[in-house]
Amino acid sequence: MKYGKLSVTALLFSLACSSASAYETTARNAILMDFDTGEYLYEKNITEAVPPASMSKLMTVYILMSKIKDKSVKLDDTFSVSENAWRKGGAATGGSTMFLSIGDNVSVENLIKGIVIQSGNDACIVVAENISGSEEDFAVLMNKTAKQLGLQNSSFANSTGLPHPDQKMSMEDLAMLSRHIIKEFPDLYHYFSEKEFVYNNIKQGNRNPLLYTMKGADGLKTGHTEEAGFCLAASATRGDRRLIGVMSGMSSNKERSEESERLMSWGFREFNNYKLFDKGQVLASAKVWYGKDKTIDLTVDENVIKTLPVAAAENVEVSAEFDEPIKAPIIAGTRLGDLKISIQDGGTMTIPLVAAKDVQKIGLWGRFWANVKYFIFGAK
Repeated sequence: MKYGKLSVTALLFSLACSSASAYETTARNAILMDFDTGEYLYEKNITEAVPPASMSKLMTVYILMSKIKDKSVKLDDTFSVSENAWRKGGAATGGSTMFLSIGDNVSVENLIKGIVIQSGNDACIVVAENISGSEEDFAVLMNKTAKQLGLQNSSFANSTGLPHPDQKMSMEDLAMLSRHIIKEFPDLYHYFSEKEFVYNNIKQGNRNPLLYTMKGADGLKTGHTEEAGFCLAASATRGDRRLIGVMSGMSSNKERSEESERLMSWGFREFNNYKLFDKGQVLASAKVWYGKDKTIDLTVDENVIKTLPVAAAENVEVSAEFDEPIKAPIIAGTRLGDLKISIQDGGTMTIPLVAAKDVQKIGLWGRFWANVKYFIFGAK
C-alpha cells in the first residue's frame, strides 16, 4: 500500500491570498458572511450570546415560512388576534406594533409584512399563539428549531425579542439563520425588501436603513433595546454575489446605518468568489487493485468555490491526497481521498475526492495472476 500526494497547483491560476485591508467597526459584535460559500469575511465577538432585540423575530418568521413551505399554513389563512397579543404587543405598549385590534382575523401574508416591515410585536404573538397555542410553547419550538439549524449560542423565551434574560443570540447564529431564510424560502424572501406596509389605515416604513441608502440591499431585520443597542441583520447583492452582515451594540440609528453599509461595502470591495474547480473535473488518477481498469480518475462532485481577498499575492497551494492502489470494486461517487486547498493566512479547505466512474472487480483467475505479478514484480 502506497501513500500518494499529487501536487495540482499548476491547474490553478494566480488567486488572491493576501490579507484584505484591515477593518474595524464600532459595533460591539459583528460578522460578515459570504452567502454562497458560507465563509466569514469579518468577525468580532461572533459567538457571544447577546440580547438580539427584534432580530430574534427572524426565528419567528423562519418557523412561519417553514409552515407555508410544507403547506400546513397558506398565505391566505387567517389568524385571530387575542387580547393577550393586543396587550403585550399592541398600540398601547408604545413598542413596535402592527396596530392589530382584538378579534381581528388577519391573513398570514399580512402578518409576515407586519413582522418584517413593521416589526410588530403583536403580529409575532399572534403567529406564536396560532401555531403553538401560547407564546411559551412557541418559544419551546423556537429553541428546538435553533438546535435543528445548528445555532449553538441562541435561546428564546418569546417570539418578539422583547427583553428577557433567556432571550439571547450570537451574531454567528443570526447570520446562519438569515442564510437559511434566503436559501429555503426564495419565493417568500421578497417581503423583507418591501419598504412600507399599510394596516388599519396606518402606513409604516421598513426600519432597515440600507433599503434606502445601499443599492442591492434587500433584507433583513433591525433591532433596538436599551441593552442590545441598535442592531441590524442585513443582506445585499452586487452582481451575482450576496453578503450577509449582522451587527449589534451601536449607539444610534445613524451609527447603525453608517457602520452596516460600510461593512457590506468593504466586503464587496475587498473579496470575491473564485471557482477553483468544476464539478466532474478530473484532478488525479489512482492505481486500482483487482480491477478491470488499471486506474481510476478522481474528481470532485461539486463546484469548488472559494471566497478570497481580491488583492492577488501568491498561488493557492493544492494537493490531492489518497492511498493507492485502491481495491476494486469501486462505485462512482465513492470518496477515495481528499483535495487539500491551502491558502496563505486563510487556513486549509478540504474537499472530498471521489471516483469518476465504476470499476468492476476481475474474476478469480485474474486475481490469481495479479497476485503472482505482485509477488514477482511488486506494486507498479
